[in-house]
Amino acid sequence: MTFSIVGYDPDAKEFGVAVASKFLGVGSVVPYAKAGVGAVASQALGNPKYGIDGLALLEKGKTVEEVLQTLIDQDKDSNWRQVGMVDSVGHSMTYTGANCYDWAGGVAGANFAIQGNILVDEYTVEAMHGTFLKAKGDLATRLMQSLRSGDLAGGDRRGKQSAALLIVKEGAGYGDTDRYIDLRVDDHIDPIPELQRLLDLHYLYFKPTDPDDILKIEGELEQKLIEQLEKLGYYTRDSTDLVTALQKFQYIENFDERVQQPGYVDRKVVEFLEQLVQEK
Repeated sequence: MTFSIVGYDPDAKEFGVAVASKFLGVGSVVPYAKAGVGAVASQALGNPKYGIDGLALLEKGKTVEEVLQTLIDQDKDSNWRQVGMVDSVGHSMTYTGANCYDWAGGVAGANFAIQGNILVDEYTVEAMHGTFLKAKGDLATRLMQSLRSGDLAGGDRRGKQSAALLIVKEGAGYGDTDRYIDLRVDDHIDPIPELQRLLDLHYLYFKPTDPDDILKIEGELEQKLIEQLEKLGYYTRDSTDLVTALQKFQYIENFDERVQQPGYVDRKVVEFLEQLVQEK
């Protein structure tokens, strides 16, 4: 009752899963990934063992073909399962059990596997496939573009409810964990655009500052920052200096990764501050 894509970026060493469904909290059920090992989407009549045991077998050096066959052999309800899988060298497979409700099917290639069931028709998977092959950017961006294409092509024929994106990369997550991006929209009238909004926020808060975006605080920019921070209550002309006010604003708004040395500011912080003042 879901459509998904699992992917691997061999240059960035990132694994990921993007998924959407007419199902509450699909992100808690379908996506599994482990840095340096692989990614799995387990859906239809989803079985968590396909994700948990599948990654464990991949980590032991089994091929995706061997892993999938082992999982199927151990599962009396395998005909009701649908699975996509990619390993640490980009080998992939997609499997659709004979009992999965129409339309159901998938396609796999180097570094990706796409699958869906109870879809409007096969064009959902075809659109996702074509988009992923042409998409540019990091893995999260390409997975989201693929998922969006599937949605626009028809998606789950029962409707929309939830979507999720999981990206893992060694040491790339908050606090040097491997969980780089873990975003979920559990119940929403249009979950994929909402998931994209969350991804944009993730990049805003956690992506490293582009050196070209570091601005020196002087002249017109300095005066604008003072006025805007004053409007938001961070700056008072008789008792606050701009460095302290700006730093306080950035930490309260979760811009820890974008704080610059005194006298400089990230362009993205300036744009966010300006938008915030306009909304007040």
